[in-house]
Amino acid sequence: MPQRHMPIATDPSDRRFLFLQGPHGPFFHRLAKGLRAAGADVLRVGFNAGDRAFWFGAPGYIPYRGAPDDWPAEIARLVMSEGITDLVLYGDTRPIHAAAVAEAKRRGLTVHVFEEGYMRPYWITYERGGTNGHSRLMHLSVADMRNALAQSDMDVPEPPARWGDMRHHVFYGALYHWFVLFRNRDYRGFRPHRELPLMTETLLYTRRLLLMPWLALDRAVAQARIRFGGFPYHLVLMQLEHDASFREHSPFTRMEEFLRLVVEGFAKGAPRHHHLVFKAHPLENGRSPLTRIIRRLGEEHGIADRLHYVRGGKIARLLDHARTALTVNSTAAQQVLWRGIPLKVFGRAVYAKPEFCAGEPLAEFFAVPKRPDTRAYKDYRKFLLETSQVPGGFYSARGRRQLMRQVVDMMLAAEDPYDALKSGKAAPRQPLRVVT
Repeated sequence: MPQRHMPIATDPSDRRFLFLQGPHGPFFHRLAKGLRAAGADVLRVGFNAGDRAFWFGAPGYIPYRGAPDDWPAEIARLVMSEGITDLVLYGDTRPIHAAAVAEAKRRGLTVHVFEEGYMRPYWITYERGGTNGHSRLMHLSVADMRNALAQSDMDVPEPPARWGDMRHHVFYGALYHWFVLFRNRDYRGFRPHRELPLMTETLLYTRRLLLMPWLALDRAVAQARIRFGGFPYHLVLMQLEHDASFREHSPFTRMEEFLRLVVEGFAKGAPRHHHLVFKAHPLENGRSPLTRIIRRLGEEHGIADRLHYVRGGKIARLLDHARTALTVNSTAAQQVLWRGIPLKVFGRAVYAKPEFCAGEPLAEFFAVPKRPDTRAYKDYRKFLLETSQVPGGFYSARGRRQLMRQVVDMMLAAEDPYDALKSGKAAPRQPLRVVT
């Protein structure tokens, strides 16, 4: 059945929002409270004890205790019986969300999708219909963005000097998984969207939280070796193997496949005195033996002494001296492009535009990298900061307060952020503030 588009009600009291799963922590609870204050009705479907715990006993909670195979029929029934006008979720690729989005689009509902920021860590992403490989950005050219920007004269905000969400992110992730592990008796039909057993996932989150001081020390030592090594290097931005962008929008099923391709290309094309630095995702929890894989690949190609592994952390210092950067489709690549560093992308990404991402074969990229069109990227960046990128964060209290000053109005607006900018009706943005 073709998708129908229902006109968005201008009166919030005519809107009925259905929340599904959100980021770990209180953000969805706070967002629902803001929508209710505006006059809208809000319901929430919870799939496990973690969802229930972070709803904090607010009204409108609907537990789903059925089997995964029964969910498509249940979401169709809920939409009809509850008179739902809007669907709200975090990420659009996990099976329960994908089924709900399909049903919502079939019935012409407005789909609000939150995701980590394309310009993270100081912004989050808010889009309608889909994010990442399902985003409208995938079909917008730089020329389209420049035409829309002709309607605006906003100055581009610069990020603050520090950010404090990571420890909150890890804490809420661990707490959520402990709720699911020990308080989930009422949700026996729940199946996590990730492939690891729930106990393993919970223990990995907890270990990550406990080992943060040691990981910081190990990271500092590795960065010092690179920083004072005096050699040219190329930077590989790694991702979580279970990340939705990696799983759904890339040609790889395992991180090892990507690493093997990069190491082979480096061995063939890079000058013999160049090195290759692998920078792990800040939330990498050891579910994949990355250090052993990298060491083995280095030995296979006779370049083990030219490979380096850095455990998470920020990438700014590593980018200071990087010759190039490579990634599947990590949002961290935005920082690469902002600095004008040559970038090679292997998956589908909202920033993978021909103006600023390399298209040549991998060995040639390592041998003679070409710089991106920085003017085109600055226009792209400005377009995002005026539309889908909202300053703030999901996990810290200050970050959530900052988001709440804008996201409720954005969700209630008749047009999505991209159309609002094009029509000259974009809401004024607040200047960026430090989120700690």
